[in-house]
Amino acid sequence: MAGVELFSHPAFHTRYRAGLCSAAALALLLIAVFTYVPPLLVAYRSHGFWLKQGAYREQPTVRFRYEVLFVATTGPGPGSFLAWSTFQAFNRLQEDRLRVPFLSTREEDKNQDGKMDQLHFKLELPLQSTEHVVGVQLILIFSYHLYRMSTLVMQSMAFLQFFSPVPGSQLYMNGDLKLNQRQLLNHCGLDTRYNVSVVNGTSPFAADYDLTNIIAAYRDRNVTTVFSDPNPVWMTGRAADTPFIINVTIHYPEEVILYQPGFWEIIKFAWIQYVSILLIFLWVFGRIKMFVFQNQVFTTTPISSVLPLSPVLSCKQHQS
Repeated sequence: MAGVELFSHPAFHTRYRAGLCSAAALALLLIAVFTYVPPLLVAYRSHGFWLKQGAYREQPTVRFRYEVLFVATTGPGPGSFLAWSTFQAFNRLQEDRLRVPFLSTREEDKNQDGKMDQLHFKLELPLQSTEHVVGVQLILIFSYHLYRMSTLVMQSMAFLQFFSPVPGSQLYMNGDLKLNQRQLLNHCGLDTRYNVSVVNGTSPFAADYDLTNIIAAYRDRNVTTVFSDPNPVWMTGRAADTPFIINVTIHYPEEVILYQPGFWEIIKFAWIQYVSILLIFLWVFGRIKMFVFQNQVFTTTPISSVLPLSPVLSCKQHQS
């Protein structure tokens, strides 16, 4: 009984033996290679074998920080504007162009899930009868948190801007505070890279409050928020000695977050693709292997595991 067992099938109670250097052993090796390697190649060449990014939905935790920077354009000249902010250093720089407005804000949790869903912001700017507003630039600053995968903690902003050739009495906007990603988030850990103030409110330098510099520095971030789909409504016909009014509603929508998958998630995704193709190859080459050994395509020694009946037992069965 030389050689090693190369193949057996429990349904036929037969084992097939041959030497390790025999043609049957070589055929069995080739069948194994063609069973397990091609599914890997097919899965890899079909693209998407390695999961490079994942996505999930999450309602962010957003809170208005009650930090505002406001500029109202009153004419075409370079100094024709009124300004105000919650940063005292900025206000000191404005001198006679400083105009303190009346503010009212309200955040609302519409679905009672413990997270705010929208901000109602109203600003009333007092004007003299000879003053007219033809443009508005407004920065509102928020705390923005994500928790489901990695924990993202950052300060972000919504930038609102509108200009009109016709002086206005009121500006209404209604839009979403949307997350903008230029980089995938990590799948775990704490990310506080951008948990810094959008506006350097303690700086005594006017350049730090220039809107172009603020926006340029903000856009250098890989993760930001933007005020999208504002749907502005500009109303005209302001009566004398009445304030210019800004009404803004900002929604905090559920976001699709893109992240870098972890090692085990990548392996799980690749394994599922490989096994789904491997099952087909196992079935096909299992039938081929059975045909090769049962029909002795390559010489082997078949050994039946069914024991023959003893003569005594056979005689008793015949007498009965």
